[in-house]
Amino acid sequence: MGVDLIDADQLLLDESAEPPLSPRDAAARDRVWEAAMRANPDLFDGLVVACGGLDWAGTRILRLTWVRVTYRHYALRRVPGATALPSLFVNVVQPTTDGRLLVARMSPSTAAPGRWQLPGGSVEPPRDGEVLDESALAGQAARELLEELGIGVAVEALKLWVVTRGENSSVGLTYLAPALPEAALRVGFTAAAVADRAQGRAPELDEMALVRSPAELAGLAGPHADYLDPIVRRYCVSR
Repeated sequence: MGVDLIDADQLLLDESAEPPLSPRDAAARDRVWEAAMRANPDLFDGLVVACGGLDWAGTRILRLTWVRVTYRHYALRRVPGATALPSLFVNVVQPTTDGRLLVARMSPSTAAPGRWQLPGGSVEPPRDGEVLDESALAGQAARELLEELGIGVAVEALKLWVVTRGENSSVGLTYLAPALPEAALRVGFTAAAVADRAQGRAPELDEMALVRSPAELAGLAGPHADYLDPIVRRYCVSR
């Protein structure tokens, strides 16, 4: 399956309820999740946002329906006959001042060990009294950049660059960050890993690379996120 790149000037967000699940599918989902937990005890069943729908509300205005679930929900992908909602995530295109693009490798303790991708993560639901809107999504992207790369960036400096729809119909909101020198990125990446280990956590990312072209990206050994090549290609064309 290919990856769709969707250009939008504005996002409208509406919350919807999780679709009902039959007792049979719920029990099968739980069995799959528990097996995954035994294989990787670092997995956790935290709250997360899934995509309930994506359609156009007007010219370049994209309506995104979101649903509160937990990570256990995605175990439905491995239940025959069941339907899982697509995942929803934010990620960040972080360029260098000399025109390269940062990509990072997931560590062995994650759900996708060894996978090259952009810094980012699943969208989290808003806390009580808060809303999930464009500003909140950009804030989550900024937090991922700080936690994973040790790079602080103002929320208003992140611009929604493209929306992707790929594997399992997953939806990615890709933000463009201001360019930084390579040295600053490497210092930040190292500092973020040190901070994680100091708190007894394994870093989510274990290596970073800077690529100038799809050919350089292809030279990185290991699996790649399905959106990565199309994003790198678009970035190279847009420079």
